[in-house]
Amino acid sequence: MKGGGGGGFRLFFLSSGNSRRIPLRLRQLPAGSSFKIKLLLFWCVAFALLLVLILLLLLCCRPSHYSGSSPPPGRGYTIVMNTWKRNDLLKQSVVHYASCVGVESIRIVWSEPDRPSDSLRHALWEAAQLNCKSCNGIELKFDINEEDSLNNRFKEIMDIKTDAIFSIDDDVLFPCTSVELAFSVWQSAPTAMVGFVPRMHWPDKVKENKERYRYGGWWSVWWTGTYSMVLSKAAFFHKKYLHLYTNHMPVSIRHYVTEHRNCEDIAMSFLVANVTGAPPIWVQGRMFEIGSSGISSMGGHSERRSQCLDLFAEIYGHMPLVATSTKVIDSRHSWFW
Repeated sequence: MKGGGGGGFRLFFLSSGNSRRIPLRLRQLPAGSSFKIKLLLFWCVAFALLLVLILLLLLCCRPSHYSGSSPPPGRGYTIVMNTWKRNDLLKQSVVHYASCVGVESIRIVWSEPDRPSDSLRHALWEAAQLNCKSCNGIELKFDINEEDSLNNRFKEIMDIKTDAIFSIDDDVLFPCTSVELAFSVWQSAPTAMVGFVPRMHWPDKVKENKERYRYGGWWSVWWTGTYSMVLSKAAFFHKKYLHLYTNHMPVSIRHYVTEHRNCEDIAMSFLVANVTGAPPIWVQGRMFEIGSSGISSMGGHSERRSQCLDLFAEIYGHMPLVATSTKVIDSRHSWFW
């Protein structure tokens, strides 16, 4: 091989039939060509990354399908919030939920021996108005109860203007987008309970010719994917169930709830299932607990809940709860669905 003109190289090889040399010319690229190719590749990659970034921003930041203008009066929902001697958490919850689209009214279930102070009333009302999305503002009222009973959270409220009730504890927060999704699910099934905290009843054993049940907590639901209740600490239901709970549910169940300070949520699940003959609907949502642990963290909690299942089923004469494995998720925010 020897150098040739024109900035290239000549290669010679022998043909198979004779010793004649056949020249081949390989052209050498100009000095700047390699840099230009690398620059072109760089811009292609940068453009592709920019396009992916724009798509991600559009997916993540686009307005929620469930948010927007408030529904007409009476077509939204009323928050019924249970509270007990933690005004700081109460105010934090009011501020948060007042900012959710669709909230028309916040009713605070008050069972403390001392009535709420004027300063607390004013602070909560002001916080609700400052954070509400409705042009008409949000109604905020206290429902005062003389008796301290867990049944108070389901006592009938005569002047509620909406059909939908969102029952919530004062120490539990869910993103407004999750609440709006659950509300839209309830609108498609207004006789059902629609909530975020699923639980299950499991047949345990037969004793004295009666079937017994075992209360299944969150890990039981997570492992099996099956549930038959959604707890009223975060659930939508029709306001008619407040009337039924107060006036038509077996009195012995309300007495048990008052005496043992437990199982009012199971009682409501029994009531709704007995009326509809259908399961509740579980909506997936991220829960933030801003208070200290409640009665569910106490020892023997599952055993006491199992006793409630047995007793209530005996009072009703059958087990009305219906198991299901259906779960509602927001596919826009889920990688796997």
